[in-house]
Amino acid sequence: MTPVLGIAGWKNSGKTTLVERLVAELAARGLTVATVKHAHHDFDIDVPGTDSYRHRASGAREVAIVSARRWAMMHELRDENEPALDAVLARLSPADIVIVEGWKHGGHPKIELRRRSAGEERPLADTDSSVIAIAADYEIRAKSLPVFDIDDVGAIADFVVGRFSLGA
Repeated sequence: MTPVLGIAGWKNSGKTTLVERLVAELAARGLTVATVKHAHHDFDIDVPGTDSYRHRASGAREVAIVSARRWAMMHELRDENEPALDAVLARLSPADIVIVEGWKHGGHPKIELRRRSAGEERPLADTDSSVIAIAADYEIRAKSLPVFDIDDVGAIADFVVGRFSLGA
């Protein structure tokens, strides 16, 4: 089974930046990485006026866009509920690891991000046993969890590789 690592934290804690940097570091080490991003708002990855947008807007439940360089599948939920993380993970191609941004209350292992400027300071690790490490931009003394500088991506990647026995 592909290991899943969550990057979780409150709004503006630096989740996307760490995911981007961690993916680049792990990929540079020869690992295949997939990501899943949870959005709490409406979003659109298609551009109004394009053929694929017109297909979807006319009522197609799924639209695939395929070219020689990439492909994408869009699925309109319409009256369906948002899929569970496990359902999304089941649709991914094989990878060495999947990094999930968001789903902070899911049961998968997570690195919690803490940034002073984020505003919200309630630690997730205090109430979530699936937090396996903390990365922060200030000093934290955690008794039972490893703590990393939020910008020390190499050390965080070393931890992830070791924790999930990647590249062994």
